[in-house]
Amino acid sequence: MIELDLLRKGFPSLDQEVLTEFSKNGIAKEVAPGVEIMREGQHVKMVPFVVEGLVKVFSRHEDKELLLYYIRPRESCIMSFIAGLKDQPSKIFAITEEKSTLVLVPSHFLEKWMKDFPRFNMMFYDLYNLRYADMLDTIHHLVFEKLDQRILEYLKMKLSVMGGSSLDIRHREIASEMGTSREVVTRVLRKLEKENKISQQAGKIKLL
Repeated sequence: MIELDLLRKGFPSLDQEVLTEFSKNGIAKEVAPGVEIMREGQHVKMVPFVVEGLVKVFSRHEDKELLLYYIRPRESCIMSFIAGLKDQPSKIFAITEEKSTLVLVPSHFLEKWMKDFPRFNMMFYDLYNLRYADMLDTIHHLVFEKLDQRILEYLKMKLSVMGGSSLDIRHREIASEMGTSREVVTRVLRKLEKENKISQQAGKIKLL
């Protein structure tokens, strides 16, 4: 069983009945950074809920990947949630960005809990609205912004998620998450540096 104190910390909006179900049926797991916790095409049997840490969710088309959104503490992956409800293969893959504490819930409980527990049902719709807004932002950046602006906004978002004053990130990682090539990212970052919008030093990027 999962300790109720951990669940109360992770999901303060849920009532005691739901937390008890989480405790009896879920699995708490510590996951290192860079671990793929959800594979594209796999049937979702366990839905992850983030207590601590950060998980990034990607879509893949042919050899290109695109960062869709982050799952922060007190959140879950709505794409995995829906795939689990419908017993469908996952359309995304998810990787831990940093050391994370997850609660894994068997997907066959989800439909019953949504019917039996109003707060759990509301959590689902809150997550749906949140991820819908994230997806609209992603589409807006892809369609309406030039790549240099997209990368700048990506760096701002990444910094707000990760915290700190600079990002320890490689050009290849940016390219992977933006769905472009490392060479293009390097060229754009040099342009942003010349425009005094960022600085690069010792593998770190700082916004100015």
